[in-house]
Amino acid sequence: MKAWILGGGVSLLKGGVEAGLGLLFPEVCQICRAQLAKAGDGFVCAACWQRFRFVRDPFCDCCGLPFEGEVTSTFRCGNCKGRRFAFRAARAAVVANEFSLEIIHRYKYSGEVWFEGLLSNLLWDQLGVLGLRWGWDLVVPVPLFATKQREREFNQAERIGKTIADRLEVPLAVDLVKRVVPTGSQTMLSRAERLDNVRGAFVAGRRTNLRGKCVMVVDDVFTTGATSNACAQVLRRMSAGEIWVCTVVRGL
Repeated sequence: MKAWILGGGVSLLKGGVEAGLGLLFPEVCQICRAQLAKAGDGFVCAACWQRFRFVRDPFCDCCGLPFEGEVTSTFRCGNCKGRRFAFRAARAAVVANEFSLEIIHRYKYSGEVWFEGLLSNLLWDQLGVLGLRWGWDLVVPVPLFATKQREREFNQAERIGKTIADRLEVPLAVDLVKRVVPTGSQTMLSRAERLDNVRGAFVAGRRTNLRGKCVMVVDDVFTTGATSNACAQVLRRMSAGEIWVCTVVRGL
């Protein structure tokens, strides 16, 4: 299993957190329940780790959708051709499959918080693979509607985004974008329905000028880009410079 690239201070903190998790949870893979797996492995054993499908070239230059085949130049997929997004590009760590979505769902809806480190590190590693670890000014998590956040007791985008912001040593701006419409799940909606579902769902949380700032919008899953783009539109109205969307999972 590949090593995570961390600074010395973060390594010490990470060691302490892992020790605490090791006391709270059994050091066994939380997927197969058969092999040993420690907190530093995200409680996922080496065999189950192989079930991740990492996003690698070639992929759409705009939305990051992976493409099966030989491509020698940048290209836009059919979903992005003719569309204008408020963000520069979207990138993700792994492709959505039954395995990756199970982990996301268990983390979000079943309170299995031990997966948080794994999800954060998947995204952190992908930033390194793509050379996207430098030049950021702030990280903006996609917000939840207030009622939903109270029910879930946390915002997964905010928790993952905090880890990324801390490692990049930039601010995590949780109040720049506010969700004012309870949009509900986008899972079963078509692209057109998703766009309509998030129309007017986000507003500026506070007045600020982001002129020239390079902003990373963080979420757990990217599918059609409707939600991420709606957030990016709010940031664009604040005069943000480059806006990138970075997620753990890329839906197909």
